[in-house]
Amino acid sequence: MSVPVFKRSLRFTPLKASDLMSHPAVTIDEDATVDDVSKTMWEKGVGSVLIVNKEKKLVGIITERDILYAASHLMLGRNVKAKSIMSKNLVTAYPDDEIASVVEKMKDFNIRHIPIVDSDRNPLGVISSRDLLDFGIRLLSLFMRST
Repeated sequence: MSVPVFKRSLRFTPLKASDLMSHPAVTIDEDATVDDVSKTMWEKGVGSVLIVNKEKKLVGIITERDILYAASHLMLGRNVKAKSIMSKNLVTAYPDDEIASVVEKMKDFNIRHIPIVDSDRNPLGVISSRDLLDFGIRLLSLFMRST
């Protein structure tokens, strides 16, 4: 008779996008103006705003870089539509995606904000490089205290 051998293993629960995303998503209608977007960003204290269509589906994103572009091209105060400067070729992630894959996407596409969407492209939140930095600092702080 053989004795069963049980192997003890570490249990690892991967960190998911939903664990770090800022939510709810800050959104604005695609017919809003660039001025409306910059005002929303300032009032909400965010570095990006997700642009949605009438059905509230994600169609674009405007970031701080886009607002700088608009300012440098004298588009502010001229009723320029947000959809004319938004990024349309979006890189997105899902709430259950592992953070490692989200970070890889951000690195590979050289972006600082990644919208988190559901399967119907409804915006749920955003992960920014700032969110990742804040998490890293908390993790480092915990590590430093344990030594």
